[in-house]
Amino acid sequence: MSDVVEKTLIALPGLFDSQTGAAKITNRLRQLIKSITELTSKHEEENLIKQELSAMKEQVSSPNTTMKQMREIMVRAMYCEMLGYDATFTYIHAIKLAQQGSVLEKRVGYLAVSLFLNEGHELLLLLVNTVLKDLQSTNLIEVCMALTVVAQVFPKDMIPAVLPLVEDKLSHPKEIIRRKAVLALYKFYLIAPNQVQHIHAKFRKALCDKDPGVMTSSLHIYLQLIRESPDGYKELTVSFVTILKQVVGGKLPVDFNYHNVPAPWLQIQLLRILSLLGKDDQSTSALMYEVLDESLRRAEMNHNITYAILYECVKAVYTIHPKAELLEKAARCIGNFVLSPKINLKYLGLKALTYVVQHDAKLALQHQMTIIECLDHSDFTIKRETLELLFRITNAQNVTVIVEKMLDFLRSCDDEHTIIHLVGKVAELAEKFAPDNSWFIQTMNEVFSVGGDLLQQDVPNNFLRLLAEGSESKEEDDQLRLYAVDSYLTVLKGDASHLPQHFLQVMSWVLGEYGHLQESVDQHEVIRLLTKLLDQRNVSLETRVWILSALTKISEGHTDLIADLAESLSSSQDTVLRQQAHELRHLSRDSQLHEGVLPHGAPWEGMEVDSSLSFLDGFVSEALAAGAAPYKPPHQRQEELCEDRELNLEPYSFSLPVSLSSCSITDRHSPTLLSVSSGLSGNSTELSQKAGSSTLILEGVKRVWGKDGYLPQKETTAPPVDKPSPAVQPSGQQEASERIEPQPEPSTQNQDKQQLASSLFVGLGAGSSMSLLGKSEAPPPRFRKKPRPLDSSSSSSSGTSERSSDSSSRSSRSMTDNFLYGSLLEEEPATSISAFDHTPKSTTANGLAENTDAKEDRRANTSQILGGDMVIVRPNTIQDKHPPPASSDLTALLPADLKDLPHSDVISLTSDPSLSLCSCRVFRDEALLLVIFISNCTESVIKDVAVQLGCEELETASLRGNIMDSLEGKSTSVCHYALLMDDPHTNVSFTGTVCYQTQPGHTSTLPFSGTLSTADFIRPLVVTTEEYGKLWLSLSHDVKQNLKLLTDASDPLRTTLNALKDALQLHIVDIVGSEGIVACRLLSGAPCLLHCRVNGTALAMWLRSPHPALPDCILYHCQRALAQH
Repeated sequence: MSDVVEKTLIALPGLFDSQTGAAKITNRLRQLIKSITELTSKHEEENLIKQELSAMKEQVSSPNTTMKQMREIMVRAMYCEMLGYDATFTYIHAIKLAQQGSVLEKRVGYLAVSLFLNEGHELLLLLVNTVLKDLQSTNLIEVCMALTVVAQVFPKDMIPAVLPLVEDKLSHPKEIIRRKAVLALYKFYLIAPNQVQHIHAKFRKALCDKDPGVMTSSLHIYLQLIRESPDGYKELTVSFVTILKQVVGGKLPVDFNYHNVPAPWLQIQLLRILSLLGKDDQSTSALMYEVLDESLRRAEMNHNITYAILYECVKAVYTIHPKAELLEKAARCIGNFVLSPKINLKYLGLKALTYVVQHDAKLALQHQMTIIECLDHSDFTIKRETLELLFRITNAQNVTVIVEKMLDFLRSCDDEHTIIHLVGKVAELAEKFAPDNSWFIQTMNEVFSVGGDLLQQDVPNNFLRLLAEGSESKEEDDQLRLYAVDSYLTVLKGDASHLPQHFLQVMSWVLGEYGHLQESVDQHEVIRLLTKLLDQRNVSLETRVWILSALTKISEGHTDLIADLAESLSSSQDTVLRQQAHELRHLSRDSQLHEGVLPHGAPWEGMEVDSSLSFLDGFVSEALAAGAAPYKPPHQRQEELCEDRELNLEPYSFSLPVSLSSCSITDRHSPTLLSVSSGLSGNSTELSQKAGSSTLILEGVKRVWGKDGYLPQKETTAPPVDKPSPAVQPSGQQEASERIEPQPEPSTQNQDKQQLASSLFVGLGAGSSMSLLGKSEAPPPRFRKKPRPLDSSSSSSSGTSERSSDSSSRSSRSMTDNFLYGSLLEEEPATSISAFDHTPKSTTANGLAENTDAKEDRRANTSQILGGDMVIVRPNTIQDKHPPPASSDLTALLPADLKDLPHSDVISLTSDPSLSLCSCRVFRDEALLLVIFISNCTESVIKDVAVQLGCEELETASLRGNIMDSLEGKSTSVCHYALLMDDPHTNVSFTGTVCYQTQPGHTSTLPFSGTLSTADFIRPLVVTTEEYGKLWLSLSHDVKQNLKLLTDASDPLRTTLNALKDALQLHIVDIVGSEGIVACRLLSGAPCLLHCRVNGTALAMWLRSPHPALPDCILYHCQRALAQH
C-alpha cells in the first residue's frame, strides 16, 4: 500500500471526531489500519477482516452500544467495504445513525449511506422521511447533508417527493445551500430530465447568481442542455462570453484561484460550452473570438492546469467557425505541446493534434518528424496516441504503412483495452482503403490472430458480411472469396492449435460457404482439414458448432467420410452437437434435400426468410385453444414475480369491448400499442388482411419482426451543416506548410525517418482531400457494398449497412405511409426524407453554399438536391402578382382540404433578400402537417426552388410542393410535410434548406430551423370508463406528480381538466367527485391514461402508458399548460 493511501486512511477518523487532529483516533481503528498495512499476504488480510467484521456484528447487535461507538463502527465498516469486503449488516444501522443521531452522527450516517447504498437499493425507502425532515430543518448543516445524499443516491421514482423542497432551496439566503440545490437538480436532470423541465427559468436565475459558486454549479446543467440542443441557448452566448472575460481578467475572488490561475475548471466548462454554441455558426462564433484570443494569450505555460485550459481553448478554436488569426495561434500552442520534452505535455499535444487533424489534416505535416519519433517513444501512452493520430490521417496512399505500424504495436501490446480498440480500427482501415484483395485478406488474418478472443464480435461479423453481400462486381467478389479460401486452406495445413476461436470460426464459415469455388482442391481435403479441427482440445463448443455447419454445407456426395463423423458426434453430451450430427447425417444422404436447403452460390438478396415465424400461427392458435398460457417476455415475468401477491378481483375474460374493435392491442411496452387503424398494427402483415376474423393476438410480444425480417430502429441522420466559406484561409498555416527551410545534409538515421515520413504523410499536401475551410469528397471505400432492393428479406440483418437499414426502415413503414397518403392526398407522395444530401459544396459570390454540380441543369440533377430517390411533386403555386401577404394572412393560402382543420398561428422561420419562409402546424388525426409558406420577396422570377426538411426524432414524408420549377415575383407557394413521432421527446428540432436560383448557374441556399413538441403529436383517445379501466391494468410505466390546481373557479377539477384538454387535445373520459380520468394517444398509437385527483390545493396526477418516456413528456406539458393558464 502506498504511503499516500496509508496516510489518508490514518487521517480518515479525524473527519468524524468532534475535535480536530488525529489525537482522538480510537485505538481499535488505529490498530486495524496498522495491522492491515503490516500484513504480507491476501489470505492474512481476509482472516483479519473477517475477525473484525464478526466483532463489529456483535457490537452493533448489543443494546448497550452508544452513539459514539456506533459512529466509530461505521467508520471501520466503511474502511472494510472500501477494501472489498461485505459489511451489509451495518447498512440498516447507518440509516438509523442518520435518523437518530446528533449532527455529527448524522454526518457519519449520511456518508456511510452514500457509500453503502446504490440508487436501486431497497433500504433507501427508509431514508426518505429523514431526508424530507432534514431538508426542512433550520440547521444549515443538516440541510447540506440532505441535499448531498439526494444528489448521490436518490433514484428517479423518489424525485417527486423531494423536488419541491429542493426547488425552494434555490432561493435560500445561504450560497452553499443554493449551490448544493443546483447540483441536486443537475442529478435530477441526468436521470429524469422531464421532471425538471418546468424550472428551466430558475436555472437561468442560478446562472446569474451573485455567488460565483452557484453560477459555477449551474454550468454543469447548461453544458448538458447545450450538448443536447445548442440552438435553444444561442441567446446566452453573450452571457457566457461575459463570464469568461471576468474569469480570465481575474475578477473572481482569490478563493477560486488554483496555483494563481483564476478558476481553471470554470474556464474549462465555459470553453466547452462556447465551442458547442459556436459550431457551424459564424455570427455566434464572432462573439467569442475576442475572449478566446484573450484566453490563449493569458494562459501562460507555467503549470499543468494551464495546459488543460490551453487544450480546451485549442479545441474550441478549431470547433467554432474558423478565424485565420486564432487558428494560427492555436497551431503554435499545439506545436509547443508536441515539442515539449515532458511526457504529459507531449501526450496532450498529440491528443490536440488528433482532434485538429479531423478539420485540417495538413497541420500534421508541420510535426511529421516529431510524430515519427513518437512512434518509437518508450512511453506506452505516447505510442498509442500517435497511432490514433495516424488513424485520423490515413488515406488510400499511406494505409499500408500505417496499418503495419499498428500491427507491430499490437504484437507487443498486452493491454486488453488497447487491443480491442486498435484491432477494430485496423479492420476499419483495411475495409475502407485496401489496395488489393491479397493485402486485405492478409491484413484481416493478422487482425484475427493478434486480436485473438478479445475481438469485438462486430469485427468478424462485418468481415463475413462483406464476403457474403459482395460489391457491385461479381467478378471481384469471386476473386476475393477465392483468395480467402486459398489463404485459409494454407493456414489449416499448418499448425492450427494456437489460432484464436474467432479466427477458426471465420475460416470454417468461409470454407463451408465458398470452398467449392476452388476447383483445384478436392473437397475431401477440405473435409479432412475441418474434421482435424474438431479433434483439437482447445476448440470451444461454439467453434465446433461453426465447423459442423461448414461440414454440413460441403457434405453432399461424401457419405462415407461424413457417416463416421456423424456417428461419433451423435453420442455427444451437448444437445446442439447431437442435433447437428443428425442433420449432417440426413443431408449427406439426400442430395436433393441438401440442394434445396443449402444451395451453392445462392444470392443473399433472393433469400426469403419468414422471420416472424408465421408458419407456426396455426400451432400457437391450437395450443392457446387447448388452454396453453400465452407467451410472456422475460421482463414481464420478472415484474409479475416482484409484485405483491393479492386476490384477483377482476373478471376472467380480459378483452376489449366491441366498441374498440377498430383498435389493435399488441405489445404492453410497444409504442404502437393502441393504433387508430387495425391495418397499421399486428404481429405480421397477414393480420391486417384478416380484419373481422378471429386473429392471433400475441400479447406482450414486442413487434421487431416483419415479413421482410428484422425491423431496425429509425436510422438517425445528421442535419445538413452549412460549410464555412473558404474565402478566409489561415495564412499562418498556409505559409507554414509551403515554407521550406534549408536543412543540413541528413544522416543515415534521419534519412530513414524522412523516408518513413514520406510514406506516412503522403496525400496530406496541397491536394489533400481534407481541409478545414472546405472539405472535398472522401475517396470511396475499397469494397463498395451492393445496393439492395426494398423487398429483399436480407434486411432482416439489423445494421448490415446503411443501405440495408434504410431499406428495411422504409419497408416497415410502407403500410403506415400508404395509409397517410391515402387519407391526406390524392397525389403520389414523395419518398420519406430521412437524410440530407451531402454533396460537396463550394461558395458563390454572395457567400452562400452551392452544389458543385449546380451549374448544370437543375432539373436534371434533382436527385442530388433531394437525396437520391424522391418523387417530384408539383405545387399549386399562388401567382397573384401581389406582395406576399403578412404572416397573419398566410392561413388564407392553405389548401382547401386543410383550411377547416385546427391549426396554429403562422410564425416566421427565416428570410433573406430573395425569399421569406413561414410555417404553420395543422393538426390531423393521422399526422401533424407542417405547412411551409415560401414567399418571393423580389419582382423577378426565382427558378428551381427545392425544399429539404428532416428531423432525427421524427418520421418525415414530403407530401406536396417540395419542388417547383419557378416562383413568380411577389408570389407565395405552399409546401407541407406529414410528421409522425415514434418515440416521445419533450421538444424536437427540425432543420432544412431551400435551394433556389435567382439567375442561371447561381444557386443559393437558405437554411431554416424550428421546434416542435410532444403536444403537437398528442390526440384524444375516446374510450368509455369500462374500457379505460381494463386498459389501465395492462399498462406498466407510470409517473406520479402533484400539479397546480386552478382554484379560482367553482369547480376547480373540471376547470383544470378543461384547460388541459384545450391545451393538449386530451379526452376527458369521466369526472366523479374529486377524481377525473383522461385519455390521449401519441400519433404513433401509444396511449397514455391520466388519473387526476384533488389533493388539497394541488392536483395529484397519475399517468400510465406502455411507453416509458411518454408519461414524463405529457406531465411536462401539463405542468407548462397550467403554469401559463
